[in-house]
Amino acid sequence: MKKYEIAALNKQELIDRLKELENRLADINFFKVIEQPQNPMVFRNSKRDIARMKNRLHQLAASETGQV
Repeated sequence: MKKYEIAALNKQELIDRLKELENRLADINFFKVIEQPQNPMVFRNSKRDIARMKNRLHQLAASETGQV
């Protein structure tokens, strides 16, 4: 996901997508033990997307409390 796509999501959508990505990452980790993935960049990109979403959630929480 791109930064502008993440910025367009509201808080609930971010939380839902974050849970979905974390579950996907767990599945990738599980299958990585059994067999090498066809595209090893999927693991790295998933971790980066999770970090971007957590960062955006933190920004939203800070703006709600008045901290910037």
